[in-house]
Amino acid sequence: MTKNYTTVLTIAGSDGSGGAGILADIKTFAALECYGLSVITALTAQNTMGVLEVYPLDEKCIISQFRALSSDISIDAVKIGMLASAEIIRAVSLLLRELKGNPPIILDTILGSSGGRTLLSPEAIPVMKKELFPLAALITPNLPETALLTGMKRPPATREAIEDAAGILLESGAASVLVKGGHGEGDECSDCLLSENRFFWFHSKKIMSGNTHGTGCTLSSAIAAFMARGESTKSAVEKAKSYITEAIEAGAAFRLGHGNGPLHHCYRVWR
Repeated sequence: MTKNYTTVLTIAGSDGSGGAGILADIKTFAALECYGLSVITALTAQNTMGVLEVYPLDEKCIISQFRALSSDISIDAVKIGMLASAEIIRAVSLLLRELKGNPPIILDTILGSSGGRTLLSPEAIPVMKKELFPLAALITPNLPETALLTGMKRPPATREAIEDAAGILLESGAASVLVKGGHGEGDECSDCLLSENRFFWFHSKKIMSGNTHGTGCTLSSAIAAFMARGESTKSAVEKAKSYITEAIEAGAAFRLGHGNGPLHHCYRVWR
């Protein structure tokens, strides 16, 4: 049977407000002309004000979701988001090793919410590094996550410190590392990609917006979509950065809820 779609699978938690997690991923895939598939790892009660509750799903449920899809539909790329527990990490690792075709895996190392709620226990971090880093074509930690993953006392703040941290993460097993600089100071967002033994820096103007919920989820999903379409890691990051900058700009005037609202994922098709 002829394949009609480029497919991207997201393995992540569900955000009912649509700004982050599975819902943001699916919207991003669609906006970038990919067909989205999903395996839900956890349900959350959250809105624009923050995450109220997290309900991890049973590993058997996650395994069933994944195998139902992989047994029927070919997958061109995988994006991994919130995993919630060490047990879920181990289950996902097992499942990814079953995938045919060696699709690129983009791991968004979600350790906590932007509001400060812990979404992965400290005890599970070594499990993530051991089980998932070696499978990932790219990991995408932000500056605070980079500090936690490398054991640094504080997030790296200089170009040299960020490159050093990226090198440490690369040695943990991932094929490429993108250290996201959105949490840095100043009016510019600078992201550092370490891929194929080279550093690439991507700079964009920091957009002052009250609607930035889900930027990390959206960026990693956009990268996965572009890689599914055959782009190199560097090209996928470059194009994803452009997309998310425009989505933040378009979402700056978006009004939803009373807190940190979402990006405008579908700005290219909405009139």
